[in-house]
Amino acid sequence: MGHGGNVIEELMADHREVEEMFGRIEAMTGKSQELRDLVDEVTIELVRHSVAEEEYLYPAVREYIEGGDQLADKELADHGRVEKILKQLEKTDTDDPQRSQLLQLLMEEVSTHVQDEEHNLFPKLRQACTAETLDDLGDKIRRAKAMAPTRPHPSAPDTPPANKLLAPGAGLVDRARDFVTGRGKS
Repeated sequence: MGHGGNVIEELMADHREVEEMFGRIEAMTGKSQELRDLVDEVTIELVRHSVAEEEYLYPAVREYIEGGDQLADKELADHGRVEKILKQLEKTDTDDPQRSQLLQLLMEEVSTHVQDEEHNLFPKLRQACTAETLDDLGDKIRRAKAMAPTRPHPSAPDTPPANKLLAPGAGLVDRARDFVTGRGKS
C-alpha cells in the first residue's frame, strides 16, 4: 500500500503491484475462491490508488502543468470507467460467464491508463515540480491511501473538496465491512 519515495515513484510502484496481480489472475484456471480473493485484492488496491490520485495528484496536475485541467479531466474519466467495471465485478458471481469479460476489460482499461500516466502525465509533472513538491505529494498520497475506501463508489465525488471530506468516512465503513467479512485478508 505505501512504498515510499516521491509521488511518481509511489504511484509507479502501485502500477507494478497491480500488473503483478493481473498476471496472477491471467494465470489462474477455474473459478475458485482464490480468484475471488485476488479480484478483491486488486479492487482494494485500485480504489485506494484512485482515491489518492483524485485527492492529490490531479489537483497538482491542474496547478503545475500547462493544460493540466484537460489532463486531469481525462484521467478522472479513466477512473470513472474503471470504478464502474469494479462495481460490476463486485456484483458478479465467481461462476458468472461475464466475469472473465469484465476482468479482461478491467485489465485493458487499467493498462491504458497506466501507460498514459507513465508516458505522458508523469514526465510533465516531473518537469513542472520541484523535488520537494514531488516528495510532499508522495507523502500525501501514502496518507490518503491509508484512509481511502476499499470498495468502488462510482457515484462518490472525485474532486476536492468533497472527495477529501467523504473518502475517509467511506474508507472507515469499507474497512469495518472488510474486517467483519475477512475481505482482503488473503
